[in-house]
Amino acid sequence: MTLLEYFDLFLFSACRYLSYPFAIYVHYQGCLISLVLAIGWALAAHIRNKERKRIKRSMDKGNSFAFLCHDINQLEHSNQVNLPRVTVIMPLKGFGEHNLHNWRSQLTSLYGGPLEFLLVVESRDDPAYNAVSELISEFGSAIDAKVIVAGLSTTCSQKIHNQLVGVEKMHKDSKYVLFLDDDVRLHPGTIGSLTYEMEKNPEIFIQTGYPLDLPSGSLGSYCIYEYHMPCSMGFATGGKTFFLWGGCMMMHAVDFRKDNYGVVSSLRYGGYSDDMTLSAVAGAHKKLVSSPPVAVFPHPLATDLNFARYWNYLRKQTFVLESYTFKVNQIMNRALFVVHCYLSWGFVAPFFMAVVHVVAALRLYMNGQSIEENAYVYGGVRLVGLLAGCTLLALFSMWNLTRIEVRLCNILSPEAPPLHLGSYNWCLVFLAMLVGNFLYTICAIRSHFSQSINWSGIRYYLKDGKVSRIERTQGTQDMHPVFTDLARKYLYGKKELAYKGSHANNHNKGKKRRQTKKYH
Repeated sequence: MTLLEYFDLFLFSACRYLSYPFAIYVHYQGCLISLVLAIGWALAAHIRNKERKRIKRSMDKGNSFAFLCHDINQLEHSNQVNLPRVTVIMPLKGFGEHNLHNWRSQLTSLYGGPLEFLLVVESRDDPAYNAVSELISEFGSAIDAKVIVAGLSTTCSQKIHNQLVGVEKMHKDSKYVLFLDDDVRLHPGTIGSLTYEMEKNPEIFIQTGYPLDLPSGSLGSYCIYEYHMPCSMGFATGGKTFFLWGGCMMMHAVDFRKDNYGVVSSLRYGGYSDDMTLSAVAGAHKKLVSSPPVAVFPHPLATDLNFARYWNYLRKQTFVLESYTFKVNQIMNRALFVVHCYLSWGFVAPFFMAVVHVVAALRLYMNGQSIEENAYVYGGVRLVGLLAGCTLLALFSMWNLTRIEVRLCNILSPEAPPLHLGSYNWCLVFLAMLVGNFLYTICAIRSHFSQSINWSGIRYYLKDGKVSRIERTQGTQDMHPVFTDLARKYLYGKKELAYKGSHANNHNKGKKRRQTKKYH
């Protein structure tokens, strides 16, 4: 027998095995997963589109500021002077290509009430310190903003430490505190919308939102986009949700001043992930977490986001499941770990099987035989057709949700350059779905057995779900630049050159953003 004949023998034997009941079950399961994703994205798109249409109708009726608030009368001076004070705390780490644009969008909020910004860095050696200090100086007295040096964390992650130091420094009259990641690009009315919802329903414990990833073109960036899209369903509820994103969290300031529900102590003593910890506290005390439909934020990814940095990002995302606050969270995280791993490979497995069926069908065709002559191959090709249909439906639903969120972001930020759906490569999206889901299980298992993670040059070790030890990489001026995962942020090494280059590229763009003002 020739080598090709041996290959055909193996191929058709594989087709026969893939026609057994268990293999067919795996195939149908993959189709079902795709259909569930399609339905979930369709429902999320409905919620987002409903809000977009509401804003559009309000604008058509003469409310040119509908992107700021539902009722234009709320912009009257008599209403603006009664708005509560809000403190915005932004823990910063490093400096990247999109930071200046993001910071400007945060600092130039059109919220009409008292507003202060506390930008917290680990030390003055952080490249973010000089960059954000110069940016604040450009605004002068137009904004109330200051940079705070938090020092090194010893009992929790550096991000949480920076947040808690910011809480200690916030204004004594602040009613709400808003935590923002430095890669969040806010809309002019975001802070006002979040505050309005908190005022309308005092039972809300945390208000949150979610990013809309803008892939840069690399496979790694599309893998991150694909990873976030299923999660986005949980945030497009228009209200109550069980999900929490640490990039945007508004809470009652009094909960931190009085350590209500153990908010501060849970974060300070062993906290690794701010959103997982606060979500656990909310669940334990049956507190309401809400996500308004306007809380979706453009999130541009680094133009050179390579696969290694994607892998490190995925490691951090899976590692959070190893942290927990209460015993019940450990059980829930373990369940989520198992379910996510199962569904990830359950989604990918049918495509490996489909490759076998398609190659077998091609071999029959090349040999001059009809597919119908081989029952196993014919049945396999029919399964491939079903899988292709379900996958296309899921991709269409994902495309539709992205389209609507792009349009919603454009209407919420009329002063910003419009986002375009044409920049998305949907072939890469499909490839990212396969690569990302295949790697997730491997990455999750790796995180489970390592019990340590390197996050922005700091290695954290967990014990019983909490941070037990912290090791830091000592950065020097002579080191080559070290970057974070998503935004090519310089953590240390040649930071002056990094700052000047990025500042020159972003300075002119940032000037187009509106200056802070109040409507009277």
